[in-house]
Amino acid sequence: MTVVVNTRDDFTLANFRRVCYGGESARLGDKALRVMTLGATQTPATGAQGPLTARQARWAAPGVGLTGGYLEAAVVRGILFACLASLVSGYAGVRPAVAERVAALLDGPMPRVPLDGQAGTGEGRPMAHVLAGLRRDDLHEAEERALLGGAPCSAALVADASIHARHRLEHAEAICALSIEGFGAPLGAYDQALDDLWSDAFETAALRALRRHLDGAGTGERRFHQAPVSYRIIPRVLGQVHRAVAAVEKAAAVSLRSVTSDVVYISDELGRPGGRVVRSGGYHNGMAYPALNALSAAWADLALVAERQVTALNTADTSGLPVNLTAPGASGTGTYAYGWVASSYVEEARVAATPALLPSVGEDPYADVSSPTFSAYRRERRAAECLDGAMAILAIVSSQALFVTGRNPAPPLRPVLSFVRSVYPPIDGTRERDLSADGGQLQRALGAAARSGELHR
Repeated sequence: MTVVVNTRDDFTLANFRRVCYGGESARLGDKALRVMTLGATQTPATGAQGPLTARQARWAAPGVGLTGGYLEAAVVRGILFACLASLVSGYAGVRPAVAERVAALLDGPMPRVPLDGQAGTGEGRPMAHVLAGLRRDDLHEAEERALLGGAPCSAALVADASIHARHRLEHAEAICALSIEGFGAPLGAYDQALDDLWSDAFETAALRALRRHLDGAGTGERRFHQAPVSYRIIPRVLGQVHRAVAAVEKAAAVSLRSVTSDVVYISDELGRPGGRVVRSGGYHNGMAYPALNALSAAWADLALVAERQVTALNTADTSGLPVNLTAPGASGTGTYAYGWVASSYVEEARVAATPALLPSVGEDPYADVSSPTFSAYRRERRAAECLDGAMAILAIVSSQALFVTGRNPAPPLRPVLSFVRSVYPPIDGTRERDLSADGGQLQRALGAAARSGELHR
């Protein structure tokens, strides 16, 4: 399959997903070719330039400044796709043949792009890696600036995060509902009447999601009139996550279709070439990193609530459950010790959630501010990984609580419980097990599900 792009309206999250994760190619449509041909006539007459080759060799030197690994190949595909948005608009002044070369790079192996490769103003350094395979012997100076001077990296990073975030939120809601069932928390904190009383669309969405998972849950086995705060505020905390996910999705949708070239060639009022040339600073994305920062903070808060619920489940005075939730003879630490592991995930998530803010760089009075998007993306990834770990532990302890008491959760949660137990079977003391390895496998399965959208072993 091929994604055909004619205008910036074709640069959607759905098409981004097709190109990145579906491995589809991209092709310029007839309308895009016509607009680009017209736009290219507006650029100053310049010959082929050599400086890109020199800078490319310097920026892409192996091992320079690599401390954070490399972007996944799917994300690099997303950067190439996002790069086309400015080109097909015609405002970047790039010839159709050059844009077609960029699109053709999607058909080959992806280059290694450092995760911490952004330095200085704009995204020229990471883009030099992304475009390592581009034939550039005949590039005009304006085309060189357009290819290296935009912000497709920020667009792709925030789009990648948004897709993972939506799935991660959905799975977290299911596991939180499983915990409610494992603890036997009263259902009043999720009552439908609260939808209107709270008057917040995101918290209402969280309430409704929890009720969907708890549909058919029995009320007779609820042992307490009031659950710990971590159970009563979970709709509010999940509402915060809904808000952060919506913000990162909006940032992605806007960024993917934006014209981000630093130099923009604008036709006159009649659409004739030879209009204005604008130095826009478009390579700075002011939506991506704040949205990623907020998402990291939401993950950290949700991890803390998950850890508190793990502790509540493992505290007999609070839950009324066996203290260790394990059977005699099971090797490993048991679910009680998982509370310590969950705490470590919370601390790591909090560190990762430290906001990435605008950094000042260098002594050049013109290139004096850098972009923090790569840093914000790297931190969000780590906060999300920590949340996966905390959620895996919460799922394990909730599953064990239901097992030792012989209870079943609400019908909508039974597929979720089946998934958890397919990776981490209940501890029954009948065989020796490496519980740490099982827990790590569940954490990885949740991470994989954030991409695919499906919980499977």
